[in-house]
Amino acid sequence: MSDAFEEDGENTVSIGEFLQDLEEQELEADLVLGGDEGKECTYSKGYMKRQAIFSCLTCTPNGNAGVCTACSLSCHDGHEILELWTKRNFRCDCGNSKFGEFFCKLDASKDVENTKNSYNHNFKGSYCTCGRPYPDPDVEDQLENLQCCICEDWFHEEHLGLESSDMVPRDDKGEPQFEDLICQGCATVCSFLKLYPDSIFAPVQQQTTTNASEDKEVVEDAPLTVGSSKELSNGSSSVEIPVTDNSPKEDCNGKAVLGEYAATNTLLNQCNTVAGPSTKCVVGLNLLEAPISLEKSKSMFLSKDWREVLCRCPNCIEFYKQKGLVFLLDKEDTIAEYEQMAKQKRAQHEQDQSAELLNNLGHVEKMEVLTGIADLKDEIGTYLASFDPSKAVTSADVHKIFENLAQKRRRMS
Repeated sequence: MSDAFEEDGENTVSIGEFLQDLEEQELEADLVLGGDEGKECTYSKGYMKRQAIFSCLTCTPNGNAGVCTACSLSCHDGHEILELWTKRNFRCDCGNSKFGEFFCKLDASKDVENTKNSYNHNFKGSYCTCGRPYPDPDVEDQLENLQCCICEDWFHEEHLGLESSDMVPRDDKGEPQFEDLICQGCATVCSFLKLYPDSIFAPVQQQTTTNASEDKEVVEDAPLTVGSSKELSNGSSSVEIPVTDNSPKEDCNGKAVLGEYAATNTLLNQCNTVAGPSTKCVVGLNLLEAPISLEKSKSMFLSKDWREVLCRCPNCIEFYKQKGLVFLLDKEDTIAEYEQMAKQKRAQHEQDQSAELLNNLGHVEKMEVLTGIADLKDEIGTYLASFDPSKAVTSADVHKIFENLAQKRRRMS
């Protein structure tokens, strides 16, 4: 019997912890859904810059279609659904030709196919270069996957082509310290980023070992940038950051080859402001004419606001278009902006709900409600001020709060 009580005690949480956990879960859901309440199909909004997308393997087992939040809830309730987090420039497929005789319950007037949609193996439930599902039924400890901001696939850290997992920029608590990841497969087409200052890459604390004597080793932290032109040496356990020649390497036609030299031009290293529309190229090189090195690149970790320094001259913009990278110039494409918009929608929704409730009341009732809320907050604050925060709040404590509040009102009446 005593064991049962001990087990119950271990499962006890304070009301503050419970409310905080509930708030965090609701916020996480809002951030993923972008504040979408899931009441209307998003098809009429066209190809949205970013939205939560789901794959229904019951209706499209080939993984060649995606549906919006509302359709996943209304049209595909009870089906085998995969949550794909968010996708860019996507339009809801629910009920189109890929679904056979199945029609969308929310919006039946849809085109036969959304030709601008892009699909990858995520829609079949496969992720990373290993093609494993997530969660992986064969793995006991599920590790967090990282998403590439270019192809939008998800990767295990050990499959990013890094020399060690230590090269993933993290703080002392293990939290990621980078804004975007570019996977090894996408790093080649993005090798032009090596023309920019190393400040656009997230710094990494990599341990290095140097021999002070035959019997003693000195270990120190060396801040590096993963994805920049300063790479780890392969021949020893030490980290070597070579001094790069200021002149770019050239091919047989005398043209600079991207991905083979550091960002050394003076204009770039002095550029600390956000790049804007200009006829003068920040890179100082015509990317349309410069051959890109096809050598296998490493995954890149980019620092906060790195997209804002990208050159926006006509040649560079045309280069982005040709390589399918023009979305990098759109602030609303970023996950950070998507989540910020979700928070704003959440706050506005809560404000609208409160306003709607009060607007349905008369003046006297409205004042009573507002006064009652204020009194309740004051009473809870007063009670908890003298309460041991390490202890759980019991039902008796809650009853005591309302009993004190009732006594206060009786004295005032």
